[in-house]
Amino acid sequence: MQLHPIATFHSPLKEKFGVPKQSGLVATLPGIVVFEKAYAHADYVRGLEAFDYLWLLWGFSANGHAAVSPVVRPPRLGGNAKMGVFATRSPYRPNAIGLSSVRLHHVDFTQAGAPMLHVEGADLMDGTPIYDIKPYVAYADSHPNVRSGFVDAHPLKPLKVEWHTQLPAVLTPADSDTIAALLAQDPRPHYHHDPKRIYGMTYKNTNIRFRVDDDAQTIVVVEVG
Repeated sequence: MQLHPIATFHSPLKEKFGVPKQSGLVATLPGIVVFEKAYAHADYVRGLEAFDYLWLLWGFSANGHAAVSPVVRPPRLGGNAKMGVFATRSPYRPNAIGLSSVRLHHVDFTQAGAPMLHVEGADLMDGTPIYDIKPYVAYADSHPNVRSGFVDAHPLKPLKVEWHTQLPAVLTPADSDTIAALLAQDPRPHYHHDPKRIYGMTYKNTNIRFRVDDDAQTIVVVEVG
């Protein structure tokens, strides 16, 4: 079976660094699904606006190398413990395919014959190929009170975010909240713990520079521009 993109995802995040590690972690992060010409027809999305959430099936297009190992080191475990690749959501898989649940904000029909899907909460970088879209159906897709393996024993602990600089006028207050939510997830590689190191994350072509105080569990934004 050959997979061909039906759409391309557009995001304020232009590179892998800073992208949430799972969908839904940054609920306000906006994105747009733009269909390829062959699928840019209103009939393909007829009735979709009646759903609140969607499943996106997509490709890990920015992977630098193919998966060669049956085990990976999940960041949630500090990068020290090995788990089977099929027991994780690692991007380095035999088939580099991702699955994400995103909130459908609205379907944009303003361009004749070429609807676009405005979504929130995706964990995709700009330019990601989309292979399929399915509606999220609560009665079949929601499973409350279930086990989640090693994730249950290692809950997320978002960092505090301090701004030691002013935002440029091109960024809105909503952008500021979304950037803070992204940074709170700690985008650093799991093995980095240098309090003096300055990192950079691009959001809407704006570079967000920050450092991390692990002792205080705080990210300090030092420059935006």
